[in-house]
Amino acid sequence: MSRGRVVVVGGGLAGVTAALHCAELGFEVKLLETRSRLGGATYSFPRGDLVVDTGQHVFLRCYTAYLGLLRRLGVADAVRMQPRFQVPVLTPGGRASLLRRWNLPAPAHLTPALLGYRLLTLPERMRVARTALALRRLDPEDPELDEISLGQWLRQRGESPRAVDALWGLLAVAALNAEPDEASMALATRVFRTGVLDATDSADIGIAQAPLGQLHGEAAYRALLGACVEVRLRCRARAIRRSGSGFQVPVRESSGDSVLTADSVVVAVPHRAAAGLVADLPVPGVAAWEKLSAAPIVNVHVHYDRQVTGLPMAAVLDSPVQWVFDRTAISGAAHGQYLAVSLSAAQEQVQARTEYLREVFLPALGEIFPRARDARVLDFFVTREPNATFRQAPGTAAIRPSARTSVPGLVLAGAWTATGWPDTTEGAVLSGARAAEVVDLDQRSQQGVEVTA
Repeated sequence: MSRGRVVVVGGGLAGVTAALHCAELGFEVKLLETRSRLGGATYSFPRGDLVVDTGQHVFLRCYTAYLGLLRRLGVADAVRMQPRFQVPVLTPGGRASLLRRWNLPAPAHLTPALLGYRLLTLPERMRVARTALALRRLDPEDPELDEISLGQWLRQRGESPRAVDALWGLLAVAALNAEPDEASMALATRVFRTGVLDATDSADIGIAQAPLGQLHGEAAYRALLGACVEVRLRCRARAIRRSGSGFQVPVRESSGDSVLTADSVVVAVPHRAAAGLVADLPVPGVAAWEKLSAAPIVNVHVHYDRQVTGLPMAAVLDSPVQWVFDRTAISGAAHGQYLAVSLSAAQEQVQARTEYLREVFLPALGEIFPRARDARVLDFFVTREPNATFRQAPGTAAIRPSARTSVPGLVLAGAWTATGWPDTTEGAVLSGARAAEVVDLDQRSQQGVEVTA
């Protein structure tokens, strides 16, 4: 017997997680997704003989909630985890170094890597090691840390501009989609402590070995149907309104308009869309959600007629290239080598014409990979995500709402909510799980069952 009706609005990772958890708790669940697919921002599309991911969504071993979702979807064997954190760092001049952890107790596991990082001077490396120890003592939940930027804090510690760019920024820009001077120190602390410093293996990198459309969208659809969740694609929720002790959700589908009823509604869409959906309800702080704004990510895709590098991935300094990934096998490319360049905090590139980006990035890749200079370019294209994440700047912690709202039964989910994490796959999954917990607690409370949050 159903414990109640739940409508989940949004089919990204947060919505999928919330729907699965609610179904497992005994609720009758409907999941609504505007698009023709699930997976949210993590999706794929065909281009010639390639299957292209719009973004390079790598993850870390410390993403335990996300890894749990992959297991629930039955696709955990479709990702590959590094046995040990290792990132080659390249430069156009040919100088290179390797960031690689050792099998030592944290934080000593990083000491050899930091002291051996040849792209910094020895005094810079020594200071970086001291700064890492100081960072490990910080509490990411400290509200004062959200009032300053990572760049400010690093300068207070005496870090040189080169160290900020060549090490701290190298990792922070990719994790926070923001330059150090624009990134919340509280979120940076979460990234560096949980993701790098607190455990020996937490930073080991995982990479999907299948297109994200299969890993997330198709697998989620199968799992939801298996959990008896009603999935309604191409279904747009137009509003959420109170109706007695429950809710009405007017929706628009190709078959026409209708109104769904529910005891609880989980709003698992980006913050701007969420604000529009709850506009008719007394939810405090909605106007402030707009201040979360948005930050873009751009991916430059190049398909060469031959192999130009043997590296599966690399970070790059002193170049327009930030991170580059070999996507040949994952995309199903029948020949040549397909590389994807991931550009975070890409405010300039998101508006640039493809022709301009081609003029910039083909020579830049040639400077990093000499064999690319003589290779023929079979295809060059760009994918842009103008609203890839919210803007993870100082002051955002006070704006991000919790899952529970002031309206009983109305619950929020999404990586933009108050997960304590940056806008990542881990944050999205954590938010969906928390949303289901709140639905469960609210329903128990309405039924007169004593509960504790």
